[in-house]
Amino acid sequence: MVLSAAPVGEYDKRVVLLTKEHGKISAFAKGARRPNSPLIGAVNPFSFGEFVMYEGRTSYTIQSANISNYFAELREDITGAYYGFYFLEFANYYTRERNDERDMLKLLYQTLKAISNPHIPNRLVRYIFELKAVSINGEGPQVFQCVGCGSQEKNMEFSAKKGGLVCRKCGQDVIDKIVLDNSTLYSMQYIESSKIEKLYTFTVSEKVLNQLGKIMEHYCAIYIDKKFKSLEILETLL
Repeated sequence: MVLSAAPVGEYDKRVVLLTKEHGKISAFAKGARRPNSPLIGAVNPFSFGEFVMYEGRTSYTIQSANISNYFAELREDITGAYYGFYFLEFANYYTRERNDERDMLKLLYQTLKAISNPHIPNRLVRYIFELKAVSINGEGPQVFQCVGCGSQEKNMEFSAKKGGLVCRKCGQDVIDKIVLDNSTLYSMQYIESSKIEKLYTFTVSEKVLNQLGKIMEHYCAIYIDKKFKSLEILETLL
């Protein structure tokens, strides 16, 4: 999937792709900005498909592309588009070259499909994506037992700074702990443990949605050291 594309020179583009074989890679699409180029529509953000390229000494060059999904519906909705740009930017930040990024690519594809589904709130799609993405990266919160002692007692509280649930004993001196709604905890457990294909199959109440939003905003602020431009624009639109 094309994560980003930028003009280079008079007619070329520099493209960042997320691939299942080689993780995130940069490639040049020569002549892609010419009106008659076969790559003109293939090397735009959101384009998903098969790319044929060859590897040079320092970079790849795209020869051809067979696009199976352009996610054209996102271009018709400015809010949906900026949700999509945020997901692309988030994936660009988290993925690495020559790394196994199949799960992140699958998550990105399913998330872009979900943002086009009118039956799932866009905010819920965002929070599911954020939680699953940090979990794939090994930085997800512990939502099944206490992060301190491993206790699985009931009615534990959540601390973003501690990285998950804390029991009454371990949470005595924790300042930022909050009481989770049972449905919020269940939703987080489901998101972290379910297969990517099953992620976007539920909705939640407004109360749970708001609590998920507060948790993910706080959690991402602590564990992600980047300000996403697309998110700033999205929040301005909203």
